[in-house]
Amino acid sequence: MEFLSPSHFVPYNFIPQNYVHWTETPQSHIFSANIPGVRKEELRVEVEDSIYLIIRTEAIDESIEAARKFKRKFRIPCRVDIDGITAVYENGVLTVTVPRSIRRSFYIDPASVSDRLEVIAKAA
Repeated sequence: MEFLSPSHFVPYNFIPQNYVHWTETPQSHIFSANIPGVRKEELRVEVEDSIYLIIRTEAIDESIEAARKFKRKFRIPCRVDIDGITAVYENGVLTVTVPRSIRRSFYIDPASVSDRLEVIAKAA
């Protein structure tokens, strides 16, 4: 008896419903979703508790059919600029860009450190 592998049941280019592609660049995290047939006013991109990014559709006058309902929730990677999040919807594709936070270095002048401060370990 021959067993069939999972590739016999699902084509290799099959993309599941509600699939969101995530790309990471040095400047940002990019989430893109193919959501055709939805009006721009029906799309919602929200940040919950500064931890989660939520991408969903919301019915306006019950105009969204069950087949077009969409909701995905992602944990936002650390060190991002939440206020700089942008979303663009063109030709049925929603692209959400979450910019990385630029970490600035700082300098502590040893002369400004109090004499009462005890040095535990010296930097390498």
